[in-house]
Amino acid sequence: MKIGDFSRGGVTRGDHRASDHDLGWAEKYIPCGIVDEASAELHITFGSSYKTSDFIVDTIEAKWNAMDAHEQAQTSLIQIKMDNGPESSGIRTQFLSRMVEFADVINKPIQLLYYPPYHSKYNPIERCWGILELKWNGTKLIDVETMLGWAKQMTWKGLHPVVNLSRTVYEKGISLGKAAMAAVEARLKRDPQLPKYDIVINPTSSA
Repeated sequence: MKIGDFSRGGVTRGDHRASDHDLGWAEKYIPCGIVDEASAELHITFGSSYKTSDFIVDTIEAKWNAMDAHEQAQTSLIQIKMDNGPESSGIRTQFLSRMVEFADVINKPIQLLYYPPYHSKYNPIERCWGILELKWNGTKLIDVETMLGWAKQMTWKGLHPVVNLSRTVYEKGISLGKAAMAAVEARLKRDPQLPKYDIVINPTSSA
Protein backbone atom coordinates (compact mmCIF):
# COMPACT_ATOMS: atom_id res chain seq x y z
CA MET A 1 0.00 0.00 0.00
CA LYS A 2 1.47 3.32 -1.13
CA ILE A 3 1.11 6.37 1.08
CA GLY A 4 0.57 9.77 -0.52
CA ASP A 5 -1.85 12.45 -1.72
CA PHE A 6 -3.56 10.38 -4.39
CA SER A 7 -6.67 8.30 -4.89
CA ARG A 8 -7.94 5.92 -7.55
CA GLY A 9 -9.77 7.99 -10.20
CA GLY A 10 -8.45 11.26 -8.82
CA VAL A 11 -11.46 11.86 -6.56
CA THR A 12 -11.75 11.09 -2.87
CA ARG A 13 -14.78 10.69 -0.66
CA GLY A 14 -16.40 14.07 -0.27
CA ASP A 15 -15.33 15.05 -3.82
CA HIS A 16 -11.96 16.37 -2.70
CA ARG A 17 -9.41 16.35 -5.50
CA ALA A 18 -6.45 14.02 -5.40
CA SER A 19 -3.79 12.82 -7.79
CA ASP A 20 -5.01 9.90 -9.89
CA HIS A 21 -1.58 8.28 -10.06
CA ASP A 22 1.06 7.30 -7.55
CA LEU A 23 4.00 9.39 -8.71
CA GLY A 24 5.78 10.88 -5.76
CA TRP A 25 4.62 8.45 -3.08
CA ALA A 26 6.72 8.73 0.05
CA GLU A 27 6.14 5.42 1.80
CA LYS A 28 4.99 1.92 0.98
CA TYR A 29 3.67 -0.74 3.35
CA ILE A 30 3.25 -4.47 2.82
CA PRO A 31 0.38 -6.24 4.62
CA CYS A 32 0.64 -9.75 6.04
CA GLY A 33 -2.58 -11.24 7.39
CA ILE A 34 -3.58 -14.22 9.50
CA VAL A 35 -7.18 -15.39 9.80
CA ASP A 36 -8.25 -17.74 12.59
CA GLU A 37 -11.00 -19.69 10.85
CA ALA A 38 -12.41 -20.99 14.14
CA SER A 39 -12.78 -17.63 15.91
CA ALA A 40 -12.82 -15.35 12.81
CA GLU A 41 -10.09 -13.27 14.46
CA LEU A 42 -8.04 -11.39 11.89
CA HIS A 43 -4.51 -10.09 12.49
CA ILE A 44 -2.90 -7.70 10.01
CA THR A 45 0.70 -6.53 10.22
CA PHE A 46 1.86 -3.78 7.89
CA GLY A 47 5.57 -4.01 7.18
CA SER A 48 7.59 -0.95 6.18
CA SER A 49 10.34 -3.01 4.53
CA TYR A 50 9.95 -5.95 2.12
CA LYS A 51 7.68 -8.98 1.94
CA THR A 52 10.18 -11.69 2.82
CA SER A 53 10.16 -15.11 4.43
CA ASP A 54 11.40 -13.55 7.66
CA PHE A 55 8.63 -10.95 7.69
CA ILE A 56 6.01 -13.67 7.27
CA VAL A 57 7.46 -15.91 9.99
CA ASP A 58 7.90 -12.97 12.37
CA THR A 59 4.19 -12.20 11.86
CA ILE A 60 3.26 -15.81 12.62
CA GLU A 61 5.45 -15.79 15.72
CA ALA A 62 3.89 -12.53 16.92
CA LYS A 63 0.42 -14.05 16.56
CA TRP A 64 1.49 -17.02 18.68
CA ASN A 65 3.12 -14.80 21.32
CA ALA A 66 -0.09 -12.77 21.57
CA MET A 67 -2.02 -15.88 22.66
CA ASP A 68 -2.45 -16.42 26.39
CA ALA A 69 -0.65 -19.27 28.13
CA HIS A 70 -3.78 -21.39 28.46
CA GLU A 71 -4.57 -21.15 24.76
CA GLN A 72 -0.99 -22.05 23.88
CA ALA A 73 -1.06 -25.04 26.21
CA GLN A 74 -4.34 -26.28 24.70
CA THR A 75 -2.89 -26.15 21.16
CA SER A 76 -1.61 -29.57 20.14
CA LEU A 77 -1.02 -28.83 16.46
CA ILE A 78 -0.58 -25.53 14.64
CA GLN A 79 -2.17 -25.92 11.22
CA ILE A 80 -1.46 -23.06 8.83
CA LYS A 81 -3.11 -22.76 5.45
CA MET A 82 -0.68 -20.82 3.29
CA ASP A 83 -0.87 -19.17 -0.07
CA ASN A 84 1.77 -20.40 -2.50
CA GLY A 85 3.65 -17.13 -2.81
CA PRO A 86 7.38 -17.21 -3.52
CA GLU A 87 8.30 -16.02 -0.01
CA SER A 88 6.54 -18.85 1.82
CA SER A 89 6.18 -21.75 -0.61
CA GLY A 90 6.92 -25.37 0.25
CA ILE A 91 10.34 -25.08 -1.40
CA ARG A 92 11.45 -21.69 -0.03
CA THR A 93 14.56 -22.53 1.98
CA GLN A 94 14.63 -19.54 4.35
CA PHE A 95 10.92 -19.85 5.14
CA LEU A 96 11.17 -23.57 5.91
CA SER A 97 14.29 -23.03 8.00
CA ARG A 98 12.57 -20.37 10.10
CA MET A 99 9.47 -22.54 10.55
CA VAL A 100 11.62 -25.45 11.79
CA GLU A 101 13.22 -23.09 14.32
CA PHE A 102 9.77 -21.84 15.36
CA ALA A 103 8.48 -25.39 15.93
CA ASP A 104 11.47 -26.09 18.18
CA VAL A 105 11.03 -22.86 20.16
CA ILE A 106 7.35 -23.41 20.92
CA ASN A 107 7.70 -27.22 21.11
CA LYS A 108 4.60 -27.77 18.98
CA PRO A 109 4.16 -29.59 15.66
CA ILE A 110 3.29 -27.38 12.70
CA GLN A 111 1.43 -28.45 9.57
CA LEU A 112 1.76 -26.29 6.48
CA LEU A 113 -1.06 -26.73 3.98
CA TYR A 114 -0.78 -24.86 0.70
CA TYR A 115 -3.47 -23.72 -1.67
CA PRO A 116 -2.61 -24.90 -5.20
CA PRO A 117 -1.96 -22.32 -7.93
CA TYR A 118 -5.00 -20.36 -9.16
CA HIS A 119 -7.06 -21.28 -6.09
CA SER A 120 -6.55 -18.08 -4.08
CA LYS A 121 -10.32 -17.41 -4.15
CA TYR A 122 -10.69 -20.20 -1.58
CA ASN A 123 -8.22 -18.52 0.78
CA PRO A 124 -10.11 -16.41 3.36
CA ILE A 125 -7.26 -13.91 3.67
CA GLU A 126 -7.76 -12.96 0.02
CA ARG A 127 -11.38 -12.10 0.79
CA CYS A 128 -10.18 -10.01 3.73
CA TRP A 129 -7.95 -8.01 1.39
CA GLY A 130 -10.96 -7.39 -0.84
CA ILE A 131 -12.96 -6.06 2.12
CA LEU A 132 -10.06 -3.84 3.18
CA GLU A 133 -9.74 -2.45 -0.35
CA LEU A 134 -13.43 -1.59 -0.40
CA LYS A 135 -13.18 -0.01 3.05
CA TRP A 136 -10.53 2.52 2.15
CA ASN A 137 -11.30 2.88 -1.56
CA GLY A 138 -11.74 6.58 -2.37
CA THR A 139 -9.78 7.78 0.66
CA LYS A 140 -6.44 9.52 0.71
CA LEU A 141 -4.00 7.46 2.75
CA ILE A 142 -1.78 10.46 3.37
CA ASP A 143 0.16 8.95 6.28
CA VAL A 144 0.65 5.66 8.10
CA GLU A 145 -1.73 6.63 10.92
CA THR A 146 -4.53 7.14 8.40
CA MET A 147 -3.80 3.79 6.77
CA LEU A 148 -3.82 1.96 10.11
CA GLY A 149 -6.99 3.75 11.19
CA TRP A 150 -8.93 2.67 8.12
CA ALA A 151 -7.65 -0.89 8.45
CA LYS A 152 -8.89 -1.06 12.04
CA GLN A 153 -12.37 0.00 10.90
CA MET A 154 -12.92 -2.90 8.51
CA THR A 155 -14.75 -5.98 9.76
CA TRP A 156 -14.38 -9.66 9.03
CA LYS A 157 -17.40 -11.71 10.08
CA GLY A 158 -18.46 -8.90 12.41
CA LEU A 159 -15.08 -8.43 14.09
CA HIS A 160 -12.54 -5.64 13.73
CA PRO A 161 -8.98 -6.84 13.06
CA VAL A 162 -5.95 -6.58 15.31
CA VAL A 163 -3.68 -4.23 13.36
CA ASN A 164 0.06 -3.82 13.93
CA LEU A 165 2.92 -1.95 12.31
CA SER A 166 6.41 -3.41 11.80
CA ARG A 167 9.40 -1.15 11.29
CA THR A 168 11.85 -4.04 11.02
CA VAL A 169 14.11 -3.80 7.99
CA TYR A 170 14.30 -7.12 6.16
CA GLU A 171 16.92 -8.27 3.72
CA LYS A 172 15.72 -9.73 0.44
CA GLY A 173 17.08 -12.85 -1.26
CA ILE A 174 18.23 -14.83 1.78
CA SER A 175 18.50 -18.54 0.98
CA LEU A 176 20.18 -21.62 2.41
CA GLY A 177 23.02 -23.55 0.84
CA LYS A 178 22.61 -27.22 -0.06
CA ALA A 179 24.13 -28.57 3.16
CA ALA A 180 22.05 -26.32 5.42
CA MET A 181 18.88 -27.07 3.48
CA ALA A 182 19.55 -30.81 3.66
CA ALA A 183 19.48 -30.53 7.46
CA VAL A 184 16.19 -28.59 7.29
CA GLU A 185 14.68 -31.03 4.79
CA ALA A 186 15.45 -33.90 7.15
CA ARG A 187 13.09 -32.26 9.64
CA LEU A 188 10.19 -32.05 7.19
CA LYS A 189 7.58 -34.76 6.82
CA ARG A 190 6.17 -34.26 3.34
CA ASP A 191 3.00 -35.99 2.23
CA PRO A 192 4.06 -38.62 -0.37
CA GLN A 193 1.33 -37.59 -2.78
CA LEU A 194 1.42 -33.84 -2.14
CA PRO A 195 5.01 -33.13 -1.08
CA LYS A 196 4.87 -29.42 -1.91
CA TYR A 197 1.42 -28.83 -0.42
CA ASP A 198 1.29 -30.76 2.86
CA ILE A 199 4.29 -30.51 5.18
CA VAL A 200 4.50 -31.42 8.88
CA ILE A 201 7.29 -30.13 11.09
CA ASN A 202 7.73 -31.86 14.41
CA PRO A 203 9.73 -30.20 17.18
CA THR A 204 13.03 -31.79 18.14
CA SER A 205 11.59 -33.21 21.36
CA SER A 206 9.07 -35.32 19.40
CA ALA A 207 10.91 -35.81 16.10
